[in-house]
Amino acid sequence: SSAMIFRVTVRGRGYLLRLEGEPSPLRNPQQYAAMRIAADAGIAPAIHFIDETSRVAIMDLVEQQPVQDYPGGPRRLAQALGALLARLQDVPAFPTFVDYPDIVSRLFAHVRRTGLFAPGLLDPHVERLEEIRHAYSAGTTRLVASHNDFNPRNVLYDGRRLWLIDWESAYLNDPLVDAAIAVDSFGFPPGLDDVLVQACLGRRLDTGTLARLTVVRALTRLYFAGVFLSASAVAWKADPDGDLSVPTLAQFRQAVHDGSLAPGAPRTRHVLGKMYLESFMTGTTPPDFGVAI
Repeated sequence: SSAMIFRVTVRGRGYLLRLEGEPSPLRNPQQYAAMRIAADAGIAPAIHFIDETSRVAIMDLVEQQPVQDYPGGPRRLAQALGALLARLQDVPAFPTFVDYPDIVSRLFAHVRRTGLFAPGLLDPHVERLEEIRHAYSAGTTRLVASHNDFNPRNVLYDGRRLWLIDWESAYLNDPLVDAAIAVDSFGFPPGLDDVLVQACLGRRLDTGTLARLTVVRALTRLYFAGVFLSASAVAWKADPDGDLSVPTLAQFRQAVHDGSLAPGAPRTRHVLGKMYLESFMTGTTPPDFGVAI
């Protein structure tokens, strides 16, 4: 997000002023409609003012506590995140925007056009994407209100409950997209992914749902590969990359810990993008967002 946020204090009460930056092609122009619906449902902080033309919003300020302090530990947090998604999917319909596989494909096509990688290096990924899109279309389901960027940076804990912020990418989408993003980005211990998804859907996961989730996770992983690699391409000055090898999760964490991969640096985004490409192709777990940022 290119948005700038400011804390404003009026008569001792804190508010948050959000000023949108340069619009991204990934931004839903009707994001404020989704934000209002979510705020009315008590999922997003209360809104006090919106100017859609100037892209300015004023809302309640959430005094954050570390989400890791959520009472009951990771299992209760996974249940609470799933319950938050269930509430979101039950609100009135968000505006439509794009078909999710289409925006994934467009973003990946943009990455290929940047010249970031050697010619032909990403051809297997194109073939894999076509297979995934065919499998996805074969299991098309109803669309629900979706945040579409459900990662730890956009979930706030105030010491009592969770809030969801940053609605730039919100629109009607597959009910498993938010769940797929959440289970990858929060990095839960083994076994808790199912807890989150079951809380979201309100039922036990059958074989068909697990298969569908695998397909959707492939799409969400390629989407975030596109996000990281698009950012990397802006700063890329070297010859096209001809190597798709990536570090292991342990090696990546160690590199971040010892400073050889600096948070937010173009090289770090490039490595992250390639790791998400690897996850898309093989199903290996990508870095969770806590480590990534």
